[in-house]
Amino acid sequence: MAGAATRRPICASVIRVSFALPKHNAAAGLIFLCQNAKKRGSLRARHGPMLRSEDNAIAALAAGEGQEEEDSLLLWSELITFAILLVAFMVMSVVDPQGVGLLRVHLSPGLAATNTVILLMSGWQAALAVRRRNNPKAVRRPLLFAALFGFCFVAVKLLEYSHEARFAGDEAAGSFFELYFLITGFHLLHVLFGSVILMLVAWRPSRSNVLLIATLWHAIDLVWLVMFPILYLA
Repeated sequence: MAGAATRRPICASVIRVSFALPKHNAAAGLIFLCQNAKKRGSLRARHGPMLRSEDNAIAALAAGEGQEEEDSLLLWSELITFAILLVAFMVMSVVDPQGVGLLRVHLSPGLAATNTVILLMSGWQAALAVRRRNNPKAVRRPLLFAALFGFCFVAVKLLEYSHEARFAGDEAAGSFFELYFLITGFHLLHVLFGSVILMLVAWRPSRSNVLLIATLWHAIDLVWLVMFPILYLA
């Protein structure tokens, strides 16, 4: 009996301790979590602006990458369109060499060469603008000069059209004239639109806008450098 009496208190104390340990561990874990939450809250309070600025920078970077992809897609779609038109012109030249010969008789390669020099000067000014894009005051002048050269290109091209329109009714070269006016007119609209955008960017320049319009402008120059020998010299 005495042994049983002594065993019961021991067993009861063991049971009480075994139930007390989980309670103690749970309380300690809860206290630990609360302390960590307070630490995280204090860290966020101290470094909240930095964390928010990093989040904003990541979001802006993702948005910028998306915008760059859209701009690249637009640029490549324009280049592919010009490539298709020029390939069609070359195929027609092979099929009907006499017709393309009559077309070139009525064209003005001298004015076209003048426009080539004008666009090269404009592209040079656009490249200067890219080099000075970190200085808003210094970037305005080359952008305005690039736009001015673009408008000069438009004026010379309209003068060329005034001479060529008289021969557009020639039946032997009628289809070539139509394709010629389609290709050069499409390019002329790009030059006119790009010149207006250059002036707008010069009014309120930013690094991204300067780089974007310069890239598009160089693409317009490149298209003309390919068009010139195919339409006038080949």
